[in-house]
Amino acid sequence: MTDTEPGWDLYRTFLGVVREGSLSGAARALGLTQPTVGRHVDALEQIMGYALFIRTQQGLSPTQEALALKPFAEALESNSAALLRAASSQGVGVRGTIRITASDVISVEVLPPIITALHAAYPELVIELMPSNRIEDLLQREADIAVRMQRPSQGVLIARRIGDVELGLHAHKRYLERRGKPENIDDLANHALIGFDKETAFIRSMKPQLPEIRREMMALRTDSDLASLAMLRAGFGVGMCQVGLARRDPDLIRLFPKKISLRLDTWLAMHEDLRDNPSCKAAFAALAKGLDEYVHSA
Repeated sequence: MTDTEPGWDLYRTFLGVVREGSLSGAARALGLTQPTVGRHVDALEQIMGYALFIRTQQGLSPTQEALALKPFAEALESNSAALLRAASSQGVGVRGTIRITASDVISVEVLPPIITALHAAYPELVIELMPSNRIEDLLQREADIAVRMQRPSQGVLIARRIGDVELGLHAHKRYLERRGKPENIDDLANHALIGFDKETAFIRSMKPQLPEIRREMMALRTDSDLASLAMLRAGFGVGMCQVGLARRDPDLIRLFPKKISLRLDTWLAMHEDLRDNPSCKAAFAALAKGLDEYVHSA
């Protein structure tokens, strides 16, 4: 490797090629010309002293060395985006850009009215909403504020516990009219169950409450909570749903409320370096208030 310090533009192009698999794809994604992308790749390989891509008829395939560099380039990308967000929000008042991440269901079903009210109060504030079930690393500044369904483990975060989001077993009225209402948990074996595809740590934690329900019993399997909720609303079968969401729809009937009640420990987190940022403070307060009302609206 030479002593030359690669510029961020080279790393940015490198990530584009890794993600798109070709010079032309990276050029389209980055808004550059294909020759420029090629020059950036050549320059970075010259600085590094080894090949980053294998050229094939199908495109460019990253080498092991490139895959080893990828997470560091992604960290640079996250920090660059965070820097721009922080720079845009400097000065007096609530303005600029903030990035919020939450699970798919919370992002689609719970946050819209909260964020709408936030923007109405602060129209100069731009919100980037990142729906994701992956636990984003606030330390790497992939997001400014995160809604998490578990206690944040990092010690340099400002975290506020919102409370427990309750999950219960539900079915749509149309389904129950068609198939009948199960009288006990054993009856679920004769019903169309909506459940998981891949087992996660949370799924394993549910098993003590639902020992009789196994993956092979599921009539529909999906790892998308949004897809599961949509199928439940369509009357496909019996599945888990946040009680607060089901309460909004009188046609969603809860089953066995005394026997099946799961809890999601819900937290709001932000990096402590953003404590004095007016925009992040305003957004954090608005999210905390709105989520608190949702969780405790029984």
